[in-house]
Amino acid sequence: MAVVLDLLRGHDPRNETKPRHPEKAARPDAPVLRKPDWIRVKAPGSPKWAETRAIVKEHKLVTVCEEAGCPNIGECWEKKHATFMIMGDTCTRACAFCNVRTGMPGPLDEAEPDKVADAVAKLGLSHVVITSVDRDDLRDGGAEHFARTIRAIRARTPLTTIEILTPDFLRKEGALERVVEARPDVFNHNLECVPSLYLTVRPGARYFHSIRLLQRVKELDPTIFTKSGIMVGLGEERNEVLQLMDDLRSADVDFLTVGQYLAPSRKHHPVVRFVTPDEFKSFATIATTKGFLLVSSTPLTRSSHHAGEDFARLKEARLAKLGR
Repeated sequence: MAVVLDLLRGHDPRNETKPRHPEKAARPDAPVLRKPDWIRVKAPGSPKWAETRAIVKEHKLVTVCEEAGCPNIGECWEKKHATFMIMGDTCTRACAFCNVRTGMPGPLDEAEPDKVADAVAKLGLSHVVITSVDRDDLRDGGAEHFARTIRAIRARTPLTTIEILTPDFLRKEGALERVVEARPDVFNHNLECVPSLYLTVRPGARYFHSIRLLQRVKELDPTIFTKSGIMVGLGEERNEVLQLMDDLRSADVDFLTVGQYLAPSRKHHPVVRFVTPDEFKSFATIATTKGFLLVSSTPLTRSSHHAGEDFARLKEARLAKLGR
């Protein structure tokens, strides 16, 4: 479990005495529920995991796998799958569920798109996922940096398919259009939770703005697959999850992911309950009947987990729907 007050010495000399989440430091400790057997994962540490980690460190890149404390890092890095997090390791927002460092970020690394492209080539990735912190301090929210990274990967490894997981670019005029023009293969933007929880879980975002953003991607380029994900176990009601599915389908979203929320520390939003595997299967069945091309709904589902395999399944599902 990550500790909010960990000073992370050695990670960044400029922040040696700065808490990772200063806005959460004064919060009382939340209660901790005992994890059920189905939520346990194997600890990382295999030779291939170490090789992936070495390539990431060599290029001085940030991964959401590490920053968000993803439980699947051992499995994914064993397969040389990593989700790169561009625009630094510090987010301008302070979502109650997230383990990424919060504060005022530094300037963009103009060489980062080429560094990511080089790492993609060295890892031999056929499919790559690129995400980022929120950069509300930037005029375009980092949209051009996303576009440059997509173009750099295309130039370095033309056969690699590209999936992006973006922030909402809230109130940044023209930002979404700039990213869509770079033509990623999959455009992912997570709703994260049901709308009734936004004020406490995702206070810097707006639920219907996120829905509209996903809808707008399809309007700009219908060939791009769209994707969104939520966490459950935060205190939502079942009917709220089903309504959220309908909202996403109204925006023509292709792919839905549903996973169990795991609190990074006792200072974060607490886990209200652990959703059972049978409930996840039920969500998958219902979402499929609502018309999603693909659904991943398990306790350990995460946005980028099995992304390459899922992209292949998305293409097959689209062809089947078109009767080809």
